[in-house]
Amino acid sequence: MSDTHVVLYDPSGLIEAELPLDRAPYEALVTAVLAWKNPDLAPRDYEQIALQLTGHARAVAADVRRHAAALPKADGRGALAEVVLREADERLSAPLQGTARCAQNRARLLRALYTRLDRLTEPAPATARTPGVRGRP
Repeated sequence: MSDTHVVLYDPSGLIEAELPLDRAPYEALVTAVLAWKNPDLAPRDYEQIALQLTGHARAVAADVRRHAAALPKADGRGALAEVVLREADERLSAPLQGTARCAQNRARLLRALYTRLDRLTEPAPATARTPGVRGRP
């Protein structure tokens, strides 16, 4: 093994865009964390779980940002994504705490980001016809 390393410069995030997120383990973690009733973990364990969820939430938020930026301006899904992203940025900037509540808040955020990502990757909904205009039979 070599003692050298290469610093990767990718300001456009092209490498990240090519790597799919490993979603299943994080969805399982979100489900488990949100199912907690009276957990009794050490604060450092809560912090570690929240840290895992935070890191993945940042990656999902980057995906949401990329997909939203690719939408036409008239597509309302982009505006909704911006709302979710602003909230995510605010919540992710809050310091981690060694509590179940903090871990559960990060789990809820990750679930919301995945919901938004799913809606952005669905085909665009068909536009409604203009009222009063009839098509030919």
